[in-house]
Amino acid sequence: MKLRIATYNIHKGVSAFGRKARIHGIKAAIDLLDADLVFLQEVQGQHDYHAEIHTRWPEIGQHDFLAGDSHEVAYGMNAVYEHGHHGNAFLSRFPITSSINYDVSDHAYEQRGILHTAIRVEGVDVHCFVIHLGLFAVSRRRQVQALINEIKNSLPPNAPLIIAGDFNDWSKGLSQTLYQQLGVIEAFDVEGHHGSSPVTLRGIRSLFSQPRSIHARTFPAGLPWLCLDRVYLRGFKVEHAEVLGGAPWTSLSDHVPIVVTLNLLPPPG
Repeated sequence: MKLRIATYNIHKGVSAFGRKARIHGIKAAIDLLDADLVFLQEVQGQHDYHAEIHTRWPEIGQHDFLAGDSHEVAYGMNAVYEHGHHGNAFLSRFPITSSINYDVSDHAYEQRGILHTAIRVEGVDVHCFVIHLGLFAVSRRRQVQALINEIKNSLPPNAPLIIAGDFNDWSKGLSQTLYQQLGVIEAFDVEGHHGSSPVTLRGIRSLFSQPRSIHARTFPAGLPWLCLDRVYLRGFKVEHAEVLGGAPWTSLSDHVPIVVTLNLLPPPG
């Protein structure tokens, strides 16, 4: 079974400091992706101030607006303030069988959550986690450990996993922990990557190591050089992975999206 998925931090659907509404452009761009599953971060479920100052601001939450009639949707509210709230969202063309949002806030100044949804794909339960981790390394380590503990304690050991979102991990330090603890790969690991990177002697040698992380550069959108956004997988084979740059993506958010085509592997044994 082939799946096309995307992960994207939409910067609350507005430009810097909220001067311009970009949510309609974001919806049009996401629709063009034709993705079966979309992992979204910084989604505003409500923002009374933006609704007041921007014409055509959606009358429904951004998660419902972006889902439209084509996808089911789950929303995890993380940050709550006087004029509204925002969090993570998950859009799915497959039935969402369950959804729960875990509060993994590490301190009072950053409200963070992990949205866990289960979907049914050809009779198989696939567990999807939308991630937006904190800005401090110590927070990210604790939040990833909370994710690992939840997966190990509540899911079968070989359950198919998709963990995607904004990891804020510019040092790439979290990957080895996830590899070792959950048995995942990342979409841009050498053995699964089919992007446009040139073939080099170093790249050929790396095929004999397990695995070599070459995470995609997704931030800032105008000239991406930090590898903040990731897609980790278990129970899938990566057919193609790419970062989307250029128009319209450089003008919609401070991140650019990742799109991955996957094949669901048959259950082991």
